[in-house]
Order: sequence, then structure tokens, then C-alpha cells
Amino acid sequence: MKNKTLLLTLITTFIITACGNSQNDATKTNQKAVVEVVDAKKFNELITKEGTILDVRTPEEWAQGTIKGAVKMNFYDADFAKQIETLDKTKPVYVYCKAGGRSGKTAKQLQKLGFTKVYDLDGGIGAWDKAGYKKVNQ
Repeated sequence: MKNKTLLLTLITTFIITACGNSQNDATKTNQKAVVEVVDAKKFNELITKEGTILDVRTPEEWAQGTIKGAVKMNFYDADFAKQIETLDKTKPVYVYCKAGGRSGKTAKQLQKLGFTKVYDLDGGIGAWDKAGYKKVNQ
């Protein structure tokens, strides 16, 4: 009788532990970074919230104006990967470039680095301009 009780206790403990681990694994999977490509209107709405606006264009492109409050990190810099690692992973990142290519690649890098929310401006600063939103010279 003691052996049956011990066996039943061990089986129950194993089942509970196994279920608990699978739920934890599912939770970790759900925490994977989300990259969302958004149009200029949505991007303009989102950047009013907490987070980092990231301009990954070149200094020559920045001279033509940036989105107010943007952090500038040149995609072509040799240490670009190290630069983006300095950003806060717990806060959203709103990334843009000239037309969407570099920001798309950056969004994927941020996702791999574990950033939780990344928003990529579809069409880049060109779409921003076309939508009539203002730029600043920083």
C-alpha cells in the first residue's frame, strides 16, 4: 500500500511539474518581439507614446530633416549593431529610414536582440513626407 501511495505521489508530482514547465515555455514564446510595419499615420500616432524613435539613415540624409526626437544611428556605421544594443529593450522602438529597406533590416536585428515591440515605418521618411508630416533639423 505504501508503494502505491508513493508511486501515485510521484506520478502526480511529475504531471504537475511537466504541465508547469510547458506553460512557462509557452509564456516565454509569447514574449518574442513583435515587429509591425505601419503606415505614416499610425507611426505618427505611435511615436507620441513612450519609446525610442530611431532614424537609421546617413548623416547626409539627416541633414534633410528628421522626425522630431529621433535618435540617429547610421545603418552603415561599422559599430551599428553595438549602437542598437544600447537601446532599452523593454520600450518600443519606432524605426525608419529613407524608403524602408534599412529600417526593415534593423527591425529584424532588434527582434533577434530581444526587443519587445518594434514598429517599422512603411515607405520610410518618403512616406512620412508624402503624408504631409513635418520634419525638423536637429
